[in-house]
Amino acid sequence: MHTNFFDDLPSLPIDSSLPEIVSTLMTSPNCVLQAPPGAGKTTRVPLALLKNYHLAEKKIIMLEPRRLAARTAAARLAQTLGEQTGNTIGYRIKNDTKVSSKTKIEVVTEGVLTRIIQNDPELSAYSCIIFDEFHERSMHGDLGLALAIEVQEALRDDLRILVMSATLDTQEISTLLNNCPTISCKGRSYPVTVKHVPMPQAHTTRVDQHIPALLNHMVKTIQYAITNDEGSILAFLPGAGEITRVAEMLQPAIPQNVDITPLYGNLPQKQQDAAILPAKAGRRKVVLATSIAETSLTIEGIRIVIDSGLSRSSRFSPATGMNRLVTEPVSIAAAAQRTGRAGRLDSGICYRLWSKVQENSFRPFASPEIKEADLAPLALELAQWGAYGEHGAHTLAWLNTPPASNYRQALTLLQQLGALDTNFSITAHGKAVTALPLHPRLAHMIITANEQGYGLTACILAAVLSERVHGTDLRHLVEQALSTPTIAKTTRHLCNLLQIPASEPLKIHMTGACLALAYPDRIGKLLANSRTEYKLANGRKAQLAEESSLAASPFIVVAELNDAHATSRIWRCAPIHIDDIYNLFKSRIQECESVEWDEKTASVTALRTEQLGEIILSQQPLTNVPQERLLAALLEGIRKLGLETLPWTKEALHLRERLSFMHIYAHEPTSVTNQNEWADVSDKSLLSTLETWLSPYLTGMRNASDLRKLDLKTILLASLDWTQQTTLQKIAPTHFTVPSGSSIRIDYSNPNAPLLPVKLQEMFGATQTPAIANGQVPLTVHLLSPAGRPLQVTRDLLSFWKNGYPSVRSEMRGRYPKHPWPEDPITAEPTRKTNRALKNK
Repeated sequence: MHTNFFDDLPSLPIDSSLPEIVSTLMTSPNCVLQAPPGAGKTTRVPLALLKNYHLAEKKIIMLEPRRLAARTAAARLAQTLGEQTGNTIGYRIKNDTKVSSKTKIEVVTEGVLTRIIQNDPELSAYSCIIFDEFHERSMHGDLGLALAIEVQEALRDDLRILVMSATLDTQEISTLLNNCPTISCKGRSYPVTVKHVPMPQAHTTRVDQHIPALLNHMVKTIQYAITNDEGSILAFLPGAGEITRVAEMLQPAIPQNVDITPLYGNLPQKQQDAAILPAKAGRRKVVLATSIAETSLTIEGIRIVIDSGLSRSSRFSPATGMNRLVTEPVSIAAAAQRTGRAGRLDSGICYRLWSKVQENSFRPFASPEIKEADLAPLALELAQWGAYGEHGAHTLAWLNTPPASNYRQALTLLQQLGALDTNFSITAHGKAVTALPLHPRLAHMIITANEQGYGLTACILAAVLSERVHGTDLRHLVEQALSTPTIAKTTRHLCNLLQIPASEPLKIHMTGACLALAYPDRIGKLLANSRTEYKLANGRKAQLAEESSLAASPFIVVAELNDAHATSRIWRCAPIHIDDIYNLFKSRIQECESVEWDEKTASVTALRTEQLGEIILSQQPLTNVPQERLLAALLEGIRKLGLETLPWTKEALHLRERLSFMHIYAHEPTSVTNQNEWADVSDKSLLSTLETWLSPYLTGMRNASDLRKLDLKTILLASLDWTQQTTLQKIAPTHFTVPSGSSIRIDYSNPNAPLLPVKLQEMFGATQTPAIANGQVPLTVHLLSPAGRPLQVTRDLLSFWKNGYPSVRSEMRGRYPKHPWPEDPITAEPTRKTNRALKNK
């Protein structure tokens, strides 16, 4: 190995700081390095440490947040040494490893670092861990650092930890690392002119509210830059979909000497490598990239950056237990990183497709992934490490402790998958899950499916889900998957890990069953009277597109959906047969017998139900249901519907009003009745005592129609004994005989003031106000016209005859001349007849 490899290299800003970095790590176990993009920290620092004899005794491991960054960094380091990757410099990333017995520096991605630490907690082969681009604050990066700190403190006090970042708050990380030294290095960034060029109609709105228009604006800005500026272009877009659309719009609209190259995480390796190579002689290139190009990578020839101002990331929703993709404005720090890409090799220009006003709403920094991610992978790793249970995470050192609610939810999921036992300790199955380079859901799926005989199908499905292949019906994607090189490679790797023979047949019809193993909480049942809306086992509702070939499938399993609304839109799923649900989840299916009131049918239903989570798999009518259970359900229905659902005839209501009067009267000091004899008949009281007064009459009844057969007057009377019925008629009679001889029905609708509606002429001669309850309760007399219209309300007849009657007589005698209106009503004969009838008499 050439030890003077820096001698012939062009200088970089980091070079002047390399001696300090090396000497610091000779005397201090930890160090924080802050250096802006382009300073050279990724390509120079590992080699400087390698030159140091002490640190070179063992290997150095450098962590990169992305696979492309890891491969690129390893290649540049090896190139510096004049070697091929795999000799002194190697890398380990998902599904791809290039190391040898000669390797002294290993560039790895985050999940790989966790596996190395879990498999060898002493890190016996390594002298130093470098955390590169730590400002991205990925969850696995935080986990790797937490584990490394514990290894250093408990097992390896000679282990060195170097955290490198472009924008990180160095004081915060220094404090975490026992107040370790901090080194800052200035970058060599060429001047970059920043121009804000927002869409005219969107100066003040959020930049993520007009994405289709923004893509058109991006195309126009790229065209403008090609015409007016020099160099190749790096355009930042939120995701692969937007990259594809912009590429399609650009292709016919730009000169023939300009190449368009996409760059995002799931691209095949060859296409990623092509994107970061310089443009060929005499040509320019437009690189359409996601945030993957913000850091680590240097793309030769880039002098123009066009930034959409958007990023897309996965967010975990504790409310639904699902991840969702969120498109949102970038942080101020990320925007600065993107701008800096235009000044890595020469002066440049950055077009920001937003206004300065819009920029005021941008966050200073992106939120750490650990605050918003699905914590199931983290919780399982910690359980394997021995930090298990709800409080296990608190035993490690974190910049941000995992949110408690998300962490509890992760533990529950891992228990459901059989990866943790009831004490949250890792099981043998859980250890097998952690050995696979997959999310615990997918790892559990392929292990269990392999045991059931369809491991190949599960491995292909896991590869499809990991690579984010587009399409709704996962059966079709699985069937066509092996024609995609990256998926075929991932599938082979997984099959090798599980020792699945190449001769195993593909079982497309088991795609849904495989998916259910990973997402049992997302098994969905088609809702009644719908072709596209499903209820999921977790209680959420989700909807297929109307044109989906899976519409009307009785059961599906959802792998991915957009849960931004109450009813989520299904993006990827597969149908599943109900027999497979029973076979896979026999132990989770709950059987119950229910006898209850069904509000939809307004009847008592007696059913035997089989249920998985919140979805009902089957229901059968129950037979030989005990009468007391049916009666209890019917009474529940009456209480839900209220007393108005019962057939209250006028006679029944009148009786109830009289009983209400008796209840009030019985509590009066002058009452001649026992107050305990007369129960409260208010709605509240009757509903609370249905079992006493109504249930004996409900035998054989099951629905609201049956209730209409009840004779409530008879039922209420039956609740009174003979003495009470006699007292009721005496104290609160149904009718009152007025002077004319007519028997007038008393109105008890206001039990505090019973009312007697009577025509005025029928009360002639009466000077005493009518009363009930042995004369103790005067009736309120409503004196009516011959047509039955109100003329006067009084509880003092004598006063009315003397004072009020004259004016009533003068007004009414002309209107009703056929009826008597004597001058002296006190001496007049009471009558219900007209003047002619009286003469004839």
